[in-house]
Amino acid sequence: MASTTKPATKFLDGRRFTLLIFLPLPVLIFAVLVVYPMVDAALFSFYDWNGFGPMTDFVGLENYGDVLSHRHFPKAVRNTVIIVVASLALQLPLAMWMSLALIEKSWGVNAIRALFFLPFMLAEIATGLIWRFVYDGDYGILPAIGDVFGAELPYVLGDKVWVMPAIVLVIVWKYFGFHMMIYIAALQSISKEVIEAAQLDGVSKWKIILHIKIPMIKSAIMISVFFAMIGALQLFDLIFPINRWRAEPFKPHHCKLSLSIWYHTHEVRLWRFSQRAPVRWLRCDHPDIQTNIVITGVNQWLELAREMNSHGGNELAS
Repeated sequence: MASTTKPATKFLDGRRFTLLIFLPLPVLIFAVLVVYPMVDAALFSFYDWNGFGPMTDFVGLENYGDVLSHRHFPKAVRNTVIIVVASLALQLPLAMWMSLALIEKSWGVNAIRALFFLPFMLAEIATGLIWRFVYDGDYGILPAIGDVFGAELPYVLGDKVWVMPAIVLVIVWKYFGFHMMIYIAALQSISKEVIEAAQLDGVSKWKIILHIKIPMIKSAIMISVFFAMIGALQLFDLIFPINRWRAEPFKPHHCKLSLSIWYHTHEVRLWRFSQRAPVRWLRCDHPDIQTNIVITGVNQWLELAREMNSHGGNELAS
């Protein structure tokens, strides 16, 4: 009986050699641009430092206590949570619904897609200025519409009840087209044979959407969720021109505070460098969070490549 021996495998095979060549530089860049700023921010958050000279006045957790005990900080956190929830519960489902409705290719559908994607192409500052004019209680478009119907609408940006819904409307209007295009690209990558096979088996349209299409674009949905959450946590230049409005009879500017606006108003403008670090941690303003988006996409790509290689290897073996 002939003995079978496994062929010796080289330690430095093609995959390990590729990692050895291409991995050190990204790791070095990640360490310098991500790990070092995180450690540095965590370090000077324990000092009373104005950005000039050495850090000598150690205060421990006092900066974190100052942030958490600020009278406007809870309102900024509440508004930020509202923006995050609205982005996930309103913006993404609307984008998914529109992507399913506009999946077919025709000149009319392409025109509608471009129309929905157009707000995303506008600069955030320009968008804020446009909607500030729309909401202006004296000369804006919204009160003009109310006059047409004989209704006296409130000063939206000066009303404590309506100011956050008005800002959420602007956010959804601007960004849902971006997520819609992500979903459309993912849906178009689904093989038509899979959908046709389900249709031949008598599967209903809604079951195809729920059990075939949505599970097959899970990676795109995850990336979209990352973008929505990070964008909501760091939203600044869209709200800033609206928050600077001064024409309303009521001025609840703090009702429009998000963590980013609060961070700018109470820390950056006052040159409180040591107080910035706790806020940056609390609002996830670190490159490692954004890097997770890239890492997620790379992981999905590697998983797909492994599946393709495995499938090809099985075919060769058979």
